[in-house]
Amino acid sequence: MNYYNEIKNELINNETYKKVKDYSKNRSDLKTYYNVGKLLSDAGKHYGEVIIKKYSERLTLELGKKYNYRNLFNMRQFYILFKDEKVSPLGTQLTWTHFRELLSIKDKNKT
Repeated sequence: MNYYNEIKNELINNETYKKVKDYSKNRSDLKTYYNVGKLLSDAGKHYGEVIIKKYSERLTLELGKKYNYRNLFNMRQFYILFKDEKVSPLGTQLTWTHFRELLSIKDKNKT
């Protein structure tokens, strides 16, 4: 038995698994944040922009700091930015962190 090759294969398999798992997690996060953004956008049409603040207060108490006002606002902006795009952001290699950086762009038609 070649222990080195066995060890190397185990490590390579683990790295491959982690990349696939990370990609799947990223896709799930993006899909969730896009859907939450859509729901927040729709809720805002019915209840006004203050609804994000109210929801963030409740979600922060029930689910943790991760769902504060800024994050919910970013999710809504993410939906607004990509809702009319022909290419889905969900199929990309970008992470939520990358998309949050892109949300600061005021005019997506300017480069």
